[in-house]
Parts: sequence; structure tokens; C-alpha cells
Amino acid sequence: MKRTFRISRFDSEKDRESHFEIYEVETEASDRILDCLNRIRWEQDASIGFRMSCGHGVCGSDAMKINGKCGLACQKLVKDFEDDEISVEPLPSFRVLKDLIVDMHPFLEKVALIRPYLVCSEPPPEKERKQDKGDNEKINEIIRCILCACCTAACPVTGENEDYLGPACFVRAFRYIFDSRNEDTVARLKQVDHPDGVWGCVNHFECTRVCPKEIKITKSINTIKREIENRLQK
Repeated sequence: MKRTFRISRFDSEKDRESHFEIYEVETEASDRILDCLNRIRWEQDASIGFRMSCGHGVCGSDAMKINGKCGLACQKLVKDFEDDEISVEPLPSFRVLKDLIVDMHPFLEKVALIRPYLVCSEPPPEKERKQDKGDNEKINEIIRCILCACCTAACPVTGENEDYLGPACFVRAFRYIFDSRNEDTVARLKQVDHPDGVWGCVNHFECTRVCPKEIKITKSINTIKREIENRLQK
């Protein structure tokens, strides 16, 4: 069946504002949105810009806004959308470089502020730092995060406050705050204990709704808040 794709176009080197262009694509119900975008680029318009890599929901590079909701183009199928027209836009709250490609540097810089690595004074072992099953279960869901930025882009607070660290940063913080092998838990809690940190979250739940890995992000943020109250605010 033929479907209409309404794709946001913008070139930061020559355009003042974005506009939409329309493409007709012959599709199957099982086609991924990424398949359709590739078909458009290969067969109709080679100038369309978007990111992709693994194509299997692991790298997170093809995050975009599809019919008003942030998600991965490689996970969304044509049959998921009832309307004949499918609208594709770049992630909101991010600076657009070209078409569906956004500038990820500010996002990744905030993630780096969280220090996404273990802090441990013991010398590294020959293999991995072991952890028992119970401790691992505390962070097992969180480590599914692929830093696609869907949660941060969908968050209304991010759209209003550019200094807000955002849901993806808090997911990373959670992963190390509650990792039994990490030694600087208090310091990490202090990093997010401010209005632009976890207290900026007002429980819209949009981050949880759009997460392609189905991480309970809002619940995780609230868990960090309780940990701050228990360990820093007594």
C-alpha cells in the first residue's frame, strides 16, 4: 500500500526555518519507518539527512519524532500508524543540523558531567569487577539505556530549561549511585541535588512513555530523590 511521508527538512547552512516535504512510498505493513526513509533516500531524494547505524534498536542513532512521539525509526512499523500520512521530525529541544539530524554534543556533555564510570580505589581485577545477583538486579533495568535521547527530547522540562540535566542523565546517575561497586555515592547524589537536577523533574512521565527500552525512568528519578532525602537531608 502507498503511504505518504511528511518529512521535516532543514539545512543549517542555508535555511532560516524548517519546512515539510511530501513523499509517496510503496510500503508493506511490516516495513520499519527506517526502511521507508531509506527507500526515499535511495529512490527519490538522496539529499535527506538522518542518522542510522545498527538498525536493530541497539545504537539509538535513529531517534526522531514520528507522528508526534519520540522513538526509534528502526523499531516503529508502518502498521503502528493508522493515518495514511506519517509525519517525521527531528528530536525536539535539540538544535537541528540537517533535516532529521540534531546536534547531540550538548546532550552528551551533560551525560559526561554525571561521570558515567565506576569510581573504585581498588586496582582493577584481571577480568570484571564481580557483583552478586541481588546487587545487579538493582541496576539491571537501567543498564538497558542506549542514550538515544528520546526521553530527554520528550521531556517538557527540557523544552523549558536548557540547563536541566534531563532524564537520560538521571538514568546514568542511577546506574552508578546504586551500583554496589561504586565508592562515591554521596558525591554523585550531590551532583544531581539541585533545581536543574532531579528536583527539576515534576513527573510528566513522558520520558517513561517514549523509552524504547521500556525503562521506568520517572520511577528511577523519584528513587534518587528519596535517596537524597535519606542520605543528604537528614
